[in-house]
Amino acid sequence: MSASSVEEHLGLAAWSADGDGIGGLLKVRIEDFRVEEVASSPALDPKGRFTAIRVTLNNWETNRYLSRLAKACGISRKRVFSSGMKDKRAVTTQTLVVDAPQSKVERVEIPDTSIEVLGRTHQKIGMSDHDGNRFTITVRGCCDSDGSPIDGKEAMRRVRELLSGMSERLGADAFPNWIGPQRFGATRPVTPEVGRAVIEGDFERACDLYLGMPGANSADDVAAFREMWRETQDPKRCLEVIPRHLGYERGILEGLTKRPDDWLAAYKSLPPSLQLLTIHSLQSLTFNHALSGRLARGLSLVEPALGDLVAPMQSNGRIDVSKMAEVSESNLQRCRRNCRLGRLAVTGPLPGSSSAMAQGEPGEIERQALEDTDLEDADWHVPRIPRLTSSGTRRPLAVPFRSFSVEEAPELPEGSVSERWDAGPSEGGLWHPDGASLRMRFELPPGTYATVLMRELMKSPLDHY
Repeated sequence: MSASSVEEHLGLAAWSADGDGIGGLLKVRIEDFRVEEVASSPALDPKGRFTAIRVTLNNWETNRYLSRLAKACGISRKRVFSSGMKDKRAVTTQTLVVDAPQSKVERVEIPDTSIEVLGRTHQKIGMSDHDGNRFTITVRGCCDSDGSPIDGKEAMRRVRELLSGMSERLGADAFPNWIGPQRFGATRPVTPEVGRAVIEGDFERACDLYLGMPGANSADDVAAFREMWRETQDPKRCLEVIPRHLGYERGILEGLTKRPDDWLAAYKSLPPSLQLLTIHSLQSLTFNHALSGRLARGLSLVEPALGDLVAPMQSNGRIDVSKMAEVSESNLQRCRRNCRLGRLAVTGPLPGSSSAMAQGEPGEIERQALEDTDLEDADWHVPRIPRLTSSGTRRPLAVPFRSFSVEEAPELPEGSVSERWDAGPSEGGLWHPDGASLRMRFELPPGTYATVLMRELMKSPLDHY
């Protein structure tokens, strides 16, 4: 699948503002992408059952770290609670709650991480139980659309011009709430296709896709492993060549070695959160296509039309889906006024077994998005894994960002850089090693993607994020 067809498939082929982007690459160095969770600490009580901690991770995928932490504490992974999954190639800081004695947590040592024990608490935390995330992101190798480098002054001018264009279309400090490429896999968009197989009850296909679907820019050893699976479907042979870091794939293969043809058990070897992510990723396809469809038709993302579903916007950028209302002739002007004031948000569909859909022209766009993603007849019940059944929900089409700043970043210091930077620009790339580096800082609500805002400013191919 070509880069442009991947973007089309994921519903990420449009822009909210006209103008030239700055190009460039993200995550050239791990330290170039920093995420700090914005959240108040859980209420502390010396007699609390749980231990509250703040962790900083350097180049750790969140799921893998939580499993490693649980193992170090001698507890089940289900007894470690977090409010969000963070980027892997990044420095991330977030709050966790661990169902283990404080003394045991204090003794944990895991490479490339640090733990600050906050104290005991009676409170667990759940997904999106934080107020937002604070990002510090450096983009390197800024360039023009023809690949020639641009300097810092020109890059900063383009950023401000694009921000101005977004403000004119969406209102000040707002951007389209697309679901970012990491939800799907930018170079191997396998996650939604695994989810599609799951809701169809085809766990053999789900495992087959997860193990064997090829991706762009894969390392040679990864590509060889996936090719061997496609050619042989022999778990024992594939275990002999699988790269060490493909732990989830290894778990599937080991399950098939012990219980051949038990595809359900093999799929369930994936962490529960990753299983759920495959369903969410499939829902996300429809949302992205609905958002792109509105832009294509010239329909606003922030000002409701007849038939839209609007929901109250909370101070942290989340919406209250239990209080959604359909926009009608009688409330149109009131809804538009409240949307302009930031009290309401226009929403798009994350489809499920009983999800609400818009009416009128917005409803036409949403039904077309279901057709474009081949989900118009989907049955979202998963009887063999009931917890994966989804009733569906809604998501804001546009969200605010706060405290944005941009400045020129220093030249690359000595130290490790990504293999891609070392290799230099390839065909289809949109960065140049002599281009400027910019550092941007901003805050986003929980559940939104910094890469989506960066995409609006960089206009680079999806695999640059």
